[in-house]
Formats: sequence, C-alpha cells, structure tokens
Amino acid sequence: MSGPLLDVRNLSRRFDVSKPWLNRKIEGLERLYVKAVDDVSFTVNRGETFALVGESGSGKSTIARLIVGLLKPTAGEIFFDGQSLAKGLNGAEARRLRRRFQMIFQDPLASLNPRWRVTDIIAEPLRVFEGGMADRERRLRVGELLTLVGLSPEDGVKFPHQFSGGQRQRIAIARALAARPEFIVCDEPTSALDVSVQAQILNLMKDLQREFGLTYVFISHNLQVVRHMSDQIGVLYLGRLAEVNSAAGLFAAPRHPYTRMLLDAVPDIEMTGRGRRKVEGEIPSPLSPPPGCTFHPRCPLANDRCRREVPHLRAGVACHAVEEGRVPA
Repeated sequence: MSGPLLDVRNLSRRFDVSKPWLNRKIEGLERLYVKAVDDVSFTVNRGETFALVGESGSGKSTIARLIVGLLKPTAGEIFFDGQSLAKGLNGAEARRLRRRFQMIFQDPLASLNPRWRVTDIIAEPLRVFEGGMADRERRLRVGELLTLVGLSPEDGVKFPHQFSGGQRQRIAIARALAARPEFIVCDEPTSALDVSVQAQILNLMKDLQREFGLTYVFISHNLQVVRHMSDQIGVLYLGRLAEVNSAAGLFAAPRHPYTRMLLDAVPDIEMTGRGRRKVEGEIPSPLSPPPGCTFHPRCPLANDRCRREVPHLRAGVACHAVEEGRVPA
C-alpha cells in the first residue's frame, strides 16, 4: 500500500500548570501553560522505525502518548493509515483501528499489573479484541507469545515481581504483540535495563520487526541505540523538531547545530581525532522559553534573527544558520 502508515501534522500539546483558583485570585495571577509539544510534523513509512531523540523534557514521551491516544492534542492531527484519529469513531471502528497499534512503556514493572499473573496480563488484549476466543485457545496463544519473546510457557503462572527487568520487558513486548498490531510505539523500552540486557531486547525487537513487518516509533535519548534501531530520526529540542534525517545521513553529516553538539558528546571510540564541541548550557525552562529559536542561548552560530524569529522545518532542518549557509562544513 502507498503512503505512510503514520502521518503527524502540526501536533501541539500544552498543559495547564496554573496554581489553584483561589491562589490565583489572592495573588492576582493568570493561568500558566507549558507547551510540551509545539507544531511537530513527521511521517512514518510501513515497516520502518522512526526514532525521536532529545534531552529530558524535549517532549518525546508526550508525543508517544499523543499518538496512542493516552493524551489528546491541543492542536494538529494524527493520521493512521490515512484515517484521522481525532475524528469521532463509533465503537466498532475504534476497536478495529485501536488493535492495530500498541505501546511498550519505559518501566516494565510499573506498566504490568503486579496482582495479575503473566498469563492474565498477556491475555488481556485477547479478551478485549478477540472476545470469542475460547479459554484453551487463549492459553495456547499466550504460551506461543511467551516462547516468541524468549520465555517459557510455564512462566505464565508467575507474577511480574518474580522476573528480572529484561524478562519483564519481554512480557511487555508479548502483551503488545497479543493483538497482532502493525504499529508499536516504544517509549524508551531499554533505558531501565543493563547494557547487556538492552542489546538482547533491541535485537529481539529487530527480529520481530522483520518477522511480522512491524512499524515502530522509537523514543530514546541514547544515540547509539537509535543508530542501531532506526531508519529515520527526528531530533527534538524543547518540544520542536530541530532536524529530521535518515539514520545514515544524520550520523554522517548532521546539519543542525544542536544535532552536531549531541553527536559530539558521544565517545569517539574509533579515535578519529576530529574536532568536537561539548554540549554547553542547559535546556531552558519550558515555562518561559526563549524568544525566536529556543536553542539560540546555547548555539555558537546564533545571531539577531535567531533571537527574534522562530525557524520552521525546511528540507529537514529548522535553523536560520543552515538556511543562510552560516554552518561550517
């Protein structure tokens, strides 16, 4: 089929962080909002992995929750297989569409019900989306899923706390696969795991993607993980996309100054001897972002236009310095 599986258009989300009504009246304060996601647009092709990277507070997890419907956007639209997720769908349409995408959360222990056995956890999507399935068939399917992610069907009688972190994430992956989805949002699925276990989970996800033709949106702050997993990468800074590029293109020739600084912070294991610039300063508070380009207080190439005018994503990069040819080769 032609066209992207996921199409995110001008997505924005703001949160009301105001003090309680009485405090505002007494202190004479106005409502206070924080814009966690600001005019973000990207597409994800079928069978590919689109990664979102950035520092903490850049809006990665908020975008993940907006895509799967855990949060509603303040503005913008999300299209899944050409169908708008914002438009009201009846029960049957919503169920058919909803089973096609799932989410894997960052902390597997927090996302698994501690009072349920693993069999019940993995079987829950089957009860929701395949209500006519017999109990025996459901148990067999759960056993198949456990085997698929490298666990044993006998593990189904255990509780989540009886597993290691990597095993719990395998259970979360099995639950996500239970409804046979086409699209999975992965919100930093390996950040809470040891490095050796991270590699196992990432390789498992790659294998499952090849076997079932899955499409991923992969959220991470680890550039090496993103390099291993992704086809396309979007670099977020304070809720806005700074750069969108192919994985090969971004690591070979980053364009945005922020992307360059992020890559310069990665250890140079090959000892190439190239010049490097460390990431300086801290990400500004989203409650009072800088005017113009929000990266300009940390950017070595900022000028008056950068301090005054918000750059828009053009040809995969949102930067006045790039547009004006001021970025050194």
